[in-house]
Amino acid sequence: MAITRLGVNNISNSTIANITALPAAIPTGKILQIVQGSHASSVETTSTSYVDGGLSASITPSATSSKVLVMVNQSLRTRRDSSGDAQGGAIKLLRDSTTIIGGTQSYEIYLEITGSTMIDKYSRTCLEILDSPSSTSSLTYKIQGKAYQSGWKVHFQPGSIPSIITLMEVAG
Repeated sequence: MAITRLGVNNISNSTIANITALPAAIPTGKILQIVQGSHASSVETTSTSYVDGGLSASITPSATSSKVLVMVNQSLRTRRDSSGDAQGGAIKLLRDSTTIIGGTQSYEIYLEITGSTMIDKYSRTCLEILDSPSSTSSLTYKIQGKAYQSGWKVHFQPGSIPSIITLMEVAG
C-alpha cells in the first residue's frame, strides 16, 4: 500500500473549517448569564405546611427556548430532643409558585435514633435541575420546607451557615 504525503499547500483553510465547524442547526448550550444568591439568616419552622426557607434568586431568560440550570446547596439542621422524639421534614424547590423538585414526600429530611439523648444533625442538601420555563419574564426560584409532623422542626441556615443558589441561563 502506497503512502501519500500531503504538503501544506494541498490543504485549503476552507476545507479544514468545513471539517471542524459544527453545523448551524446543532445548539451549543452556551451559558448566557449566571445569577447567584445566598442566605445566611436562620429560619426555623415547626409548621407542617411549606414555608419559605429564605433562599431565593431571580433570573430573566433572554429567549423562551432557553433553559435554566438551577443548583442549590442548602444548609439544614434537624434536632431530636431529649424526649427521644425523631425530627425531620421536607424541602422543595419552586419556580415562582410551581414546584419543580420535591413536595412529594413529607419526610425527605429525617433523623431517628433510639435513646433519650438530644441530637442535632447538620447537613447540606444539594438540588439540581435543568428547568425549561418557556418564558422571558422574571422568574424567582426559591426553597421551602416543612416539619414532618406537629412538634418537629426543620432549621434552614442553622448557626448562620449560608445556603447558596446558582441560576444559569443555557441557550436552547
